[in-house]
Amino acid sequence: MIDRNGIGVRRIRLGVNIDHVATLRQARRGREPDPVRAAVLAELGGADQITVHLREDRRHIQDRDLELLRRTVQTGIDMEMAAVAEMVRIASRLGPDLVTLVPEKREEITTEGGLDAAGQVRSLTRVVRRLQKAGIRVALFVDPVPRQVRASRETGAEAIEINTGKYSEAAGDRVSGELEKIRRAAALGAEMGLRIHAGHGLNYRNVFPVIAIGEIEELNIGHSIVSRAVFVGLERAVREMKELLP
Repeated sequence: MIDRNGIGVRRIRLGVNIDHVATLRQARRGREPDPVRAAVLAELGGADQITVHLREDRRHIQDRDLELLRRTVQTGIDMEMAAVAEMVRIASRLGPDLVTLVPEKREEITTEGGLDAAGQVRSLTRVVRRLQKAGIRVALFVDPVPRQVRASRETGAEAIEINTGKYSEAAGDRVSGELEKIRRAAALGAEMGLRIHAGHGLNYRNVFPVIAIGEIEELNIGHSIVSRAVFVGLERAVREMKELLP
């Protein structure tokens, strides 16, 4: 972004994850709240993209949701998914703007950690290439660990999303240490030519030190925005988060 004096201005994109809207709907296997309507409101609030995780067990977002979102969303879609053949087929057919490859365990409540890119370079490289061949940009969701950042670059992915979960859960003296790991991972990734995204557990309070990290250009936030929306509405909740970002 350029200001009126012709000087570059840093701008962080906000991806709004609407999985929790679908979780509430699936609690009764009903029709509401509708994730597609949530996406429209999020965009009205200033979201730069809509993020959804199509899980193998379909615990929240359903295939039909993704198909409708692909036709409805005006900004862009970040499809989070496991690096498995079924999901690669779905993504290749629907053509989200971005795929973020994430680890997935059936027993977990939410994603518990980053992808072990270092232990799966060959298999992930094949998945990345297939998605890129379909015209889809690819990011890997990884912990802020140097070897995982380097391995992500080896796969050919264009971006990493740094897992901010441990930072978000840290307290006391641990906070600065976890933040420093994110800083170092972001700097290393950018130095290697990767675009740097971040997310997991970020909220209206703990987001400030993260957005101060100059290499980060995109955040994906869901739970705190949807939680805030219970009290103020989704459009306003997104706008309030958006106003915190440079």
